[in-house]
Amino acid sequence: MMRLRVGRLTVARKNDRFAVTSSIGRFKVAGKLNRSAIAHPRACISVAKSLVSLLVSFSLLTGPVWAAPSASLGTVVYAVHAHVGAAQTSVGATVFSGDRLSTEQTGSIQVRAGAARLLLSGASSATFSQDDATPAATLTNGSATFSTAHSNAFALHVASAVIRPNSNLPTIGQVTVLNPKELIVKSTRGSLSIAVEDDVREIPEGAAYRVVLDPDPAAQGPRGAGTKGIGGPPIKAAKSRFIWYAVAVTAVLTYFALDEVFESPDRP
Repeated sequence: MMRLRVGRLTVARKNDRFAVTSSIGRFKVAGKLNRSAIAHPRACISVAKSLVSLLVSFSLLTGPVWAAPSASLGTVVYAVHAHVGAAQTSVGATVFSGDRLSTEQTGSIQVRAGAARLLLSGASSATFSQDDATPAATLTNGSATFSTAHSNAFALHVASAVIRPNSNLPTIGQVTVLNPKELIVKSTRGSLSIAVEDDVREIPEGAAYRVVLDPDPAAQGPRGAGTKGIGGPPIKAAKSRFIWYAVAVTAVLTYFALDEVFESPDRP
């Protein structure tokens, strides 16, 4: 139990409940209220100061009780040489918005976030967040693979680009950061949507692209096959927020992508 004494008033906290008691006994005479003592200016000032101090102290005490807890976004389901913040993490740890996940050179971490899963491979880092009600993460370096059960299950940010599922079908995507302005985006299952501001394009299943963000307009040429914007004609080079080049897709997938738990990301 916590007690806080302010002047002649005492506030006690026990099991998140508060009780206020008074010790101004000199205001009572033979069990009856001493009105002349209360009417005394000094007594009134003393009581007023005690009440103000009590209110301030009470707000400090109740702040931690009424503070809204941080919403959890996911749970670590696999971890080897991985960290959340500066501390090494393990299976079962809770991931909150703002948590930075990182792996050592030979490390790996997998997080389940609602109807999505995210895997960071070795020497990678990402920070979890929320896009409205959608779990999201910002990949700063290394590689990340994510699976989703529907289009609103997850969003992956890399600099100014946002990669997300393009449909409500089960989707598996992989993103590798080459440098602050270049990345490789690959769709292993289903199609992906990549957006940089109002420039939105689709990566079909089985395709991979090397993406260059904020390209020099002078270096942009006409778009080739497969560079059409979603649901419309090809966008002029001058309006492109990024340029991309098709790259070969290897047949080798990570164990994470082949594992049965990754086939159903909405499974508990």
